[in-house]
Amino acid sequence: MAAAAQLGSLQEEATCSICLEYFSDPVMIDCGHNFCRSCITQSWEGRDGNFPCPECREISPGKNLRPNRLVGNMVEMLKQLHLPPVKPPEENLCEKHEQAQLLFCAEDQRMICWVCRESKEHKTHSASPIEEAAEEHKVKLQEWLRLLKKEEGYFLESKLKEEEQYTTMRTKLRTEKNKIQSEFEKLQQLLKENEQTLHRRLEEMEKKMTMIENANITKLSNQITSLKALITEIEKKSEAPAWELLKDVRSTLSRCNNVKIQCPEMVVKSYKVMVTLDPDTAHPELLLSEGGRRVRQTDTAQRLPDTPKRFTFYSCLLGSEGFTSGKRYWEVQLLQEGGEWEVGVAAESVDRKGLFTWSPEGGVWAVQGWEGQYSALTSPETPLSPHEKPLKLGVYLDYEGGRLSLYNADSMELLYSFPQAPFTQRLFPYFYLNGAELRLV
Repeated sequence: MAAAAQLGSLQEEATCSICLEYFSDPVMIDCGHNFCRSCITQSWEGRDGNFPCPECREISPGKNLRPNRLVGNMVEMLKQLHLPPVKPPEENLCEKHEQAQLLFCAEDQRMICWVCRESKEHKTHSASPIEEAAEEHKVKLQEWLRLLKKEEGYFLESKLKEEEQYTTMRTKLRTEKNKIQSEFEKLQQLLKENEQTLHRRLEEMEKKMTMIENANITKLSNQITSLKALITEIEKKSEAPAWELLKDVRSTLSRCNNVKIQCPEMVVKSYKVMVTLDPDTAHPELLLSEGGRRVRQTDTAQRLPDTPKRFTFYSCLLGSEGFTSGKRYWEVQLLQEGGEWEVGVAAESVDRKGLFTWSPEGGVWAVQGWEGQYSALTSPETPLSPHEKPLKLGVYLDYEGGRLSLYNADSMELLYSFPQAPFTQRLFPYFYLNGAELRLV
C-alpha cells in the first residue's frame, strides 16, 4: 500500500497540470513549477510581460524557461513501466477543455480551467485558486448558518409562546363553560334558552380559536421545517470538498438571500424606549421641533454656540440619552422623499468637529439610504436589498450582546445586523441628514 501511494505521488510529480499528461520537454519557470514547454508557451501566448504561473500565480518578469532533464528522465522511466499519468477526478474536469479546473471565476461564480482563464470570456474577470474561493464562500455560508440557526430559535420560541397562550385560553374557556353550566342547572326552565345560546357562542369562539391556532402553528412548523432543510444543506456543503461546495453555491446563496429574517415582536414590546433628540449636538443646519422628536435640514445655518458636543463638520446629531448596558428599541419615521439619511448609533467619542469614518471603526454603526439605494456603513460598505422600501426604521441595540440590528419597522424585515463585537463606550442614537426629514415615533 505504501509503495503504491509513493508510486502515485511520483506519477503526479511527472504530470503537467495544464494538459494532465506526462511532461513533454519539461521546463521549469522562476517559481519552481514544471510544465510542458508547449503548454506553458501556449498559456503565455500574447503576453509581453508579467507572466503568471498557472499553479501558484507568481509573476515572472520574463519567459525564463529552464529545461529540467531530471524530470524528463523520471517521465521516461514511468513510460517504460507503462503507467498512465494521474488524472484529476472527472467531476473536476473542464467540460470544454478537459483540463483540471484549478480556478474560480468570481464574476460567473463557477470553476474554470487555466485555458478558460486566458479566453476572452474570462480574461478580464477576477479569478482565484479554488481553495481560496472555497474558504471565502465557506465564511459566507457559516455566517448564513449562524443567522438561520438564530432564526430557527426565534420561530421555536414563537411557536412555544403560541401553544402556551392557546392552552391558557382554552383552559379559561372550559372553566367558564363549566361555571355557566353549573349556574344554569340551578335556574328555572325560563333561563334554559339563554343557557343554550351562551353555550353555542362559546363553542363558536372555541372553533374559531382552534382554526386560528392550527393555522398559526402550521405556518410556524412549515417555516421551521424549511429552515432546518436549508441549515442541513449548508452544514453538509460546508464540509464538502472545494469543487463540490462551489458546484451550485450560487443557488444555495440565492435561497439564503430569499429567507426573510424576522424580528420577534417581543423585542419591540419588551425593550421599546422613547428617544428624544439632543439640540446641543445638532449641526447648525439642522432644525429641531419642540419636544425634540422631529428634525429636518435647512438651507442656512443657525447661529448656535459652538460647544464641544455639537457637530460642525457633518450635518449630524445624537439622541439625548446614551446607553452603557441593557437592550433598547426605538423607531424612526422617514418623512420626506429623496435626500440622504443615516440612522443607527454612535460612540460618545465620535469626532464632532472634523472628518470621521462612517463605520464601526470610526465609532458609527448605521444604515444609509439615498435615491432608493441602501447600504450598511461597514468597511467597505455592504449594499442592502430590502424586499420593501423602508418608510419607518426600527433600531434594536443589545449592549451586552455587542449587537446592533436595524429593521423595516412596518414589516419587521431585518435590514442589517452588524457582526457581534463588544461595546466599550456609551452609545447614543445617531442621525445624519442631507435634504431629509426624520421623526421619532
